[in-house]
Amino acid sequence: MKMKGLSWFFGLMLLSLISNGQYNSQKTPPHWKMDSIIPAPKFPLEHFIVPVALVTYGIIALNNDALRDLDENTQEEIWSDHPHNHTTIDNYLQFAPAVIVYGLNIAGIHGEHNLLDRTSLFVMSNIFLNITVSSLKPITMQLRPDSSDNLSFPSGHTAEAFANAEFLRLEYRHKSIWYGIAGYVIAGFTGYLRMYNNKHFLSDVLAGAGIGILSTDLSYWLYPKVKGMFVRHGMKNAMILPFYHQSVAGLSLSYHLP
Repeated sequence: MKMKGLSWFFGLMLLSLISNGQYNSQKTPPHWKMDSIIPAPKFPLEHFIVPVALVTYGIIALNNDALRDLDENTQEEIWSDHPHNHTTIDNYLQFAPAVIVYGLNIAGIHGEHNLLDRTSLFVMSNIFLNITVSSLKPITMQLRPDSSDNLSFPSGHTAEAFANAEFLRLEYRHKSIWYGIAGYVIAGFTGYLRMYNNKHFLSDVLAGAGIGILSTDLSYWLYPKVKGMFVRHGMKNAMILPFYHQSVAGLSLSYHLP
């Protein structure tokens, strides 16, 4: 019965990849330019079903005895029954999909967007996920499996990993599905390592995965609208950049006089 928890975890990760991979009709224009009108994409409701389900599962698990039992059984299977040393790989692995995106572009394998737009999307996604995760942790006050603090829910490492995995998938979906698969494998392994290190329960990881995917998808839907608004008003010399500094997040506008 203890394998049930891990089966749920990897099954939901696979479902998330398949669901997102099937929705490619709302592709963003490659290499956006400020002097081109960007069509406002429709809200991709079906694209959000799986990540919303993951977050909902995590929230329900906070006060559901059956799901808490599944959390504890999974934790026992991974940690209590097989004690082992911690690893710090997850601290770096969470950023790997994003590093791959920039590495591929440097190597001449270009994604859908230029450097400015790509970086704006990446930072915007991180703003969304960091605000969400940092807000939920002190509200839920969930004790970690190792009892180190009460900031277990949701998993920030997992949110970062899945946001970056979705970033990689969206940038290279026009090239090959294997880029997205690679990103999600890395993100899934990061989530597993958070449980392996006894830092998170299964529900923390699943909620973090959903938050990460939602953050990136929301950025890809919202950014063309924000940028298109400036284009329609003739602000061709404007540059929109998201920022996050000392827990303050927002968008900055830089305008160069002609």
